[in-house]
Amino acid sequence: MTTDAEARIARTESAFRRVNEGVAETAEFFGSDETEFFCECADAECQDRIDAPLAVYEDVRAEPTQFLVAEGHELPAYEHVRRRRRGYLIVEKMTRGLVAAVRRSDPRSDRR
Repeated sequence: MTTDAEARIARTESAFRRVNEGVAETAEFFGSDETEFFCECADAECQDRIDAPLAVYEDVRAEPTQFLVAEGHELPAYEHVRRRRRGYLIVEKMTRGLVAAVRRSDPRSDRR
């Protein structure tokens, strides 16, 4: 069962992820190797941007429970840091409810 907090986190982070899907498609269309993504953290007011290679973003998106967040934006109660890079982190959801919620909202789920 997903808690109210987990549902809110999933909605916010999934919204940022949907925006970044468009960013990645645009970068790919124009042949860019690196682009500026939106931080996919749980703060709906976050406006941080992350410069990252498109290949890194694709690696993150290979698993629907992983997200790209700015340093310091991780939520240790809900996710653990998989990798640290200069200026950003790759985090993975770890609570059962949040994992289920982000899997359901994955925009690539119909492509798998």
